[in-house]
Amino acid sequence: MEKFRSICVYCGSSTGRGSTFTKAAIELAEYLVAEGCRLVNGGGSIGLMGVMTNRILELGGEAIGVIPMSLKVREVAHLGMTELIVVPDMHSRKLTMVNLSDAFICLPGGFGTLDELFETLTWSQLYLHRKPIGILNVDGFFDPLLQMLSRMVQENFLKAEARALLHTHEEIPALFEKLYSPSKYNSQKWDTEPAD
Repeated sequence: MEKFRSICVYCGSSTGRGSTFTKAAIELAEYLVAEGCRLVNGGGSIGLMGVMTNRILELGGEAIGVIPMSLKVREVAHLGMTELIVVPDMHSRKLTMVNLSDAFICLPGGFGTLDELFETLTWSQLYLHRKPIGILNVDGFFDPLLQMLSRMVQENFLKAEARALLHTHEEIPALFEKLYSPSKYNSQKWDTEPAD
């Protein structure tokens, strides 16, 4: 099994309340370095993004950040990254991160984090890429979102095959096992027409 060369991590520009989310970000950073995996993220120096990047660099790993010019001007860019790519806008940021990465993991965050996650899922649903996508469900943070996805399937707004594109687990090694497991949907098209 060929290991991932680069993994994109979507996460908050805040660390959230308490230490639970910070601890998870540090553990994921350490796991990536142990796996010889390069981090790709939004290039910020703050929040869980900054926590992960700092730990990766402390351990001698690689971290590539992709940041729009508007945020770099606001001085939130992490200037110590292995490589910082400055792009014109948010759409270019997401496209560049997808192109640089072999897989995607989502940690807790806000609107921007969910925007990145769902655009990446939508692109996979539309066959624009076939890269695995996962959620690290720290302390049950994503439970309400996962319940919503189940409701979307039940109400015929989302096909079960498309829902299967998103892997979830509470533990990092188990999530990686899911990401590495080939899905029958990775090579099989399904009907993308709206359900009746």
